[in-house]
Amino acid sequence: APFHHFYLKIDNLHSLYVEQSGNPQGIPVIFLHGGPCSGTKPHHRCFFNPKHYHIILMDQRGSGQSLPFGEIEKNTTQHLIDDMEAIRKKLAIEKWLLFSGSWGSTLALLYAQQHSQHVLGMILRGVFLARQKDLDWYTKDGAGRIFPEKWEQLSHCTPHLTENNFLNDLHKGIFGTDKTIQQQIAKAWSEWGGQVALMQQYREDKENTERSEKMIQQAQMEIHYAHNNYFINENQVLDNCNRLQAIPSIIIHGRNDLVCPLEAGLSLHRALPKAEYIVLANAGHIANSEEMINALVDATDKMPHLISL
Repeated sequence: APFHHFYLKIDNLHSLYVEQSGNPQGIPVIFLHGGPCSGTKPHHRCFFNPKHYHIILMDQRGSGQSLPFGEIEKNTTQHLIDDMEAIRKKLAIEKWLLFSGSWGSTLALLYAQQHSQHVLGMILRGVFLARQKDLDWYTKDGAGRIFPEKWEQLSHCTPHLTENNFLNDLHKGIFGTDKTIQQQIAKAWSEWGGQVALMQQYREDKENTERSEKMIQQAQMEIHYAHNNYFINENQVLDNCNRLQAIPSIIIHGRNDLVCPLEAGLSLHRALPKAEYIVLANAGHIANSEEMINALVDATDKMPHLISL
């Protein structure tokens, strides 16, 4: 259980939810959730031995319990990196371990490239590199070939507003004034994400068809980031990995990950050849399988022996 939680007011608009658990004198580790606009959950603390780690969970701007939920104003990747620094300084931490998954792994790598002097090490799960081909796989020509039925629902959820740019259509529709179209896009986007992430485990909730405002806001933020190419240059993550060579790192990727295909994990390992690279034969994207959970716990147990305190 947390021993402390608080809201850190960043500006006149955003306040970040932060909680601390484990050992206040232990190795500081920050958990970076996926999304954007996902959020931390109580079980995210369970990857760390509470005797050894000072566990810090943060909800990114507009995500989880941070306020206001779904706010996209002043919400870019650089803002999130600056927020991490604000939390580090607030907690008087000199160096911390970055533990991340999916979009969180992108954020971890970008933060480390700007603030390597404050990074003890990195544990990176289900790497997302935010390149155009990663986005195309998810929203253009890739995963839709594996789940054509669910892709068809998504691709028909909005009027065709532009030629050959489905992401622009989604962006215009989800930020448009037609509430019905907003709801259609939000529902289809949410179900598409669930199908690709959970694969065979995905079960559509046919009874709960409510298309809530929160669902719309979450879709808006995810599409806001995707439409803006995650506010980074093409191939920026890999191009700047020369700054990370001295940071102890463990890369863990499921071979069956269809949100972030394994090629991304291998590409990152080639850019960080000193990192330990672990491919899990049966794991997918999310960290709910026994194989993935064991690998992540093993990594946090191993990391104290790799880092310099």
